[in-house]
Amino acid sequence: MNAPELPVDPHRRFPDDFVWGVATSSFQIEGGAEADGKGASIWDRFCRRPGVIADGNNGDVACDHYHRWPEDLDLIAALGVGAYRFSVSWPRVQPAGQGAWNAAGLDFYERLVDGLLARGVAPYLTLNHWDLPDALQQRGGWAERDTVHRFVDYALGMHARLGDRIAAITTHNEPWVIATMGHEWGVFAPGLNSRDIAVQVSHHLMVSHGLALRALRGSGCRARLGIVLNLAPVHAATAGAADRAMARLEDGRLVRWYMDPLFYGRYPADVLEFLGADAPRVEDGDMTTIATPMDFLGINYYSRSVASADGTWHAGGSGLALTDMGWEVFPSGLTELLLRLHRDWPVPPLYVKENGAAFRDELVDGRVHDAERVAYLAAHIAAVGDALAQGVPVAGYMVWSLLDNFEWASGYAKRFGIVHVDYATQRRTVKDSAHWYRGFLQRQSRQQPLPHPIEA
Repeated sequence: MNAPELPVDPHRRFPDDFVWGVATSSFQIEGGAEADGKGASIWDRFCRRPGVIADGNNGDVACDHYHRWPEDLDLIAALGVGAYRFSVSWPRVQPAGQGAWNAAGLDFYERLVDGLLARGVAPYLTLNHWDLPDALQQRGGWAERDTVHRFVDYALGMHARLGDRIAAITTHNEPWVIATMGHEWGVFAPGLNSRDIAVQVSHHLMVSHGLALRALRGSGCRARLGIVLNLAPVHAATAGAADRAMARLEDGRLVRWYMDPLFYGRYPADVLEFLGADAPRVEDGDMTTIATPMDFLGINYYSRSVASADGTWHAGGSGLALTDMGWEVFPSGLTELLLRLHRDWPVPPLYVKENGAAFRDELVDGRVHDAERVAYLAAHIAAVGDALAQGVPVAGYMVWSLLDNFEWASGYAKRFGIVHVDYATQRRTVKDSAHWYRGFLQRQSRQQPLPHPIEA
């Protein structure tokens, strides 16, 4: 099949060492919920609560990647990407979150990493993409300081097994989501509703990040080390003073709450004032630990955020196209965000570690013609190019996601993949967006042809 026409400037060239990739996460694709000694995660438990998953489903099977990983790695190689971002399921390799390791789980990730390397794809490992061992949650989870140290032990254990073959290690994916959506709003695992707990969780996540970086470097880790944050420009719904004040506060809670401690060793004063008695308990040395220098900062971007003092703003009223998640298609926000990060903080190289969109894809006669996703990806890649042209040190871009998968509280109803998954048969079908991405990368690399067939 011919790739769809490139809807961005075909002459724009990214740097030769720019990293192109695709991304997934363990709980969303692996399945094998009880296979080979795997322990339960907080998401395994959360999915059993009535009403919390939109379609009543769970991640027990997901995309069955645990058993179908060779086929999936062939798909990755066929795209022509240089990197694959995946996460390790902590309870698969250490069922209790401490103590004994599960040899079968470790073997799985060793096969995965070796399989990537054999196909010429660099492994980008994420240690925590939300699936904390449930055994640790029963002891207090991220609200307990002890979990900080268990995470460091886990990081060292994974480095001991895989560190010699990994290009980069991310400590945490989107700590804001873990803290706020999981512990304050209660819509994600573990499903708590407490602002003071959520704020303490956010602090413990950040401390564990800094301690893990120090421990990994102390053990001789040669992989690049960093964290991935979900960030967005926060716009006021109107020019009114109340909306502008709300936008400033929301920017503080979403962006500055994580960026300021990482790069300046302090929490933003306005957010601390807003939190009052719910501010985190900070021990001596914590802020210096959090500010441990990183080799990269990962950014996940999907849309902008809009703040309204009275809560009346909704995306559908903006006049912009919406994804199936109800999020605006707002590619200029990615350029705006990258420029702001470069301007306001002394950032290391930046990687867009997730960018993509859910649309209502249909499989018709063996094809998925997802023109909306092609346009979305092309526009956001162009937005990255605009930031690069203005001096922002962007070093890579990864599409979310390789596969349609378990989309957390939305279940299987939302499809983000550039590869369609029939969940009844587990058949993979390459979408037009995957063909387009492959064609775009081929233009960038000028390889004729790419080394693997796309239908592999």
